[in-house]
Amino acid sequence: MAGYGDPVLVAAAVCPHPPLLVQGVAAGASAETDDLRAACDAAVGALVASRPDLVVVVGSADRMGPFQAGAWGSLRGYGVAVDVGRPDEVDPDAEGALQSAPTLPLSLTLGRWLLDRAPSTGDMGPVLLFGVAADADRDRCLEVGAALAGRAARVGLLVMGDGTGRRTPKPGYLDDRAEPFDARVAAALSAGDPSVLAGLDVGLADELLVQGRPAWQVLAGAAGDQRWRGQVSYDAAPYGVGYLVATWRPA
Repeated sequence: MAGYGDPVLVAAAVCPHPPLLVQGVAAGASAETDDLRAACDAAVGALVASRPDLVVVVGSADRMGPFQAGAWGSLRGYGVAVDVGRPDEVDPDAEGALQSAPTLPLSLTLGRWLLDRAPSTGDMGPVLLFGVAADADRDRCLEVGAALAGRAARVGLLVMGDGTGRRTPKPGYLDDRAEPFDARVAAALSAGDPSVLAGLDVGLADELLVQGRPAWQVLAGAAGDQRWRGQVSYDAAPYGVGYLVATWRPA
């Protein structure tokens, strides 16, 4: 990725990517689902309001790299007829061949879904969907983040990632280290401190089923040496998984 400009990140939003964000997936869910969705919508709305020249959505995938035009995602496997960027919505002459089956991972499907819901999307530039390998090490994530932040004069980053999956006996199992881990990430997001995100223990994150660790470390790399003003608008584990929603703006 050498050759891109210096990192120029103008805003970032951090959201989790549970399927229950989409209405109808969590039938009979509590009001916490509505609160989470509202927090994500507000964070993404703030990102779009920064009027970036390029919005990069990063999230866990089975490989590291961008998804070409024509890639699309679906939530039909979760019981709702929701497709994101499906072939009949994509210009067949655009770069990259259309895919006959959904190819976007859940993280990027929901990231694109959130962007599609945001108001005034015409004010922002194009969207780049970028997968981050779940096993990517810290240095690779930081390198990728710095490169992505240099891809345009004004880059906005939508960071999709769940916290620990061991806050209750189900879906994983209860681990006393999970809540402090999520609290540390929440404090770093609130303080706008990329150094804490960069220093997250990869092995511990894996043990605690943290899906967001690689994407958060991409954010740390994209943040560079700027000072940031962070705000956390949601911090809870309603279904045993830590969900964090936050925004970053230059201080």
